[in-house]
Amino acid sequence: MTGLKTTLIASAALVGMVAAEVHAATEWNVSLWGKRRAFTENVEKLAELVDAKTNGEFKLKISYGGLSKSRENLDGIAIGAFEMAQFCSFYHTDKNPTITVTELPFSKDVSLARVSEIYTEVFKHPVVKKDLARWNATLLMPTPLPQYNIVSKTDGLQSLEDFDGLRVRGPGGIMGVLGKLGAVKTGVPFSEVRQSMDSGVIDAASFAPHAHLATGSYKVGKWATTNLNLGSANCPVVVNTDALDMLSPEHKAALLGSVDEALAYYVENYDQNTTAKFEAAKKEVGLNEITFTADQTKKLNELSESVRQEWVKKYAGKFDSQELFDYTANLFAK
Repeated sequence: MTGLKTTLIASAALVGMVAAEVHAATEWNVSLWGKRRAFTENVEKLAELVDAKTNGEFKLKISYGGLSKSRENLDGIAIGAFEMAQFCSFYHTDKNPTITVTELPFSKDVSLARVSEIYTEVFKHPVVKKDLARWNATLLMPTPLPQYNIVSKTDGLQSLEDFDGLRVRGPGGIMGVLGKLGAVKTGVPFSEVRQSMDSGVIDAASFAPHAHLATGSYKVGKWATTNLNLGSANCPVVVNTDALDMLSPEHKAALLGSVDEALAYYVENYDQNTTAKFEAAKKEVGLNEITFTADQTKKLNELSESVRQEWVKKYAGKFDSQELFDYTANLFAK
């Protein structure tokens, strides 16, 4: 009996060790799209940091388009199809109305580091957290982007009136302003922007530098704006809340404790490499640069104010939009 008991104890211990190893090893699927670029370096760096801090016991397995379409990433998070994803709020404003507040045209030329801070604070707001909770999603970190500017294949922009009829691919806040000037918001998938400009489906694209580089919009464009300053897109990284809650304390600490470092790396990389690369690319292809005058900027700012107030009115019945707007506007004003 003693031998059998010893064997049973040893077997139980072995099972316990195996179970502990299974529990210790964690792999999360991460749904991105396109290809690795400046826009995804926050996630890439996060994966690197988490792997290092857990000695490979917690891995973020990044997929570029293999898990979901970009506009369905939030749905995938909701049903637990994968544990982490990136999406852009203007892809489906009805699914995430609260975070669209950050895409409003605040007419501020703020640094990328400050954009990161602002978005992070907005993500902590109770109204925003409640909104994303409907999708079983927890906002993990922003993907801060510089002010968007337009690249167009049309013959030039002599005045603001020339926006009339211009078919532009761009996010809500920017298109809200340009729409008042007659521009037409035209939605095409990110991967089809260059083709759509070539074929004449769209006349222009409004992007941050990395996206103009990734799509090659500048290669078919004739002019680009330099100081539109009507905001950018909000493309957060979210995690499935249940998956986050099920992480071991050590793995959860490694994930959450790596966010700030990943963002710092992302900002430095974008500022020092991507923006400079785009400026050089514009010069290489001979894009004509359009810089708005003080009077034109004043007009754009006046239109921006009306777009901001329309946003508050639109969502007043769904959540405290005025309070969330004031909170966000104050962050941009600091």
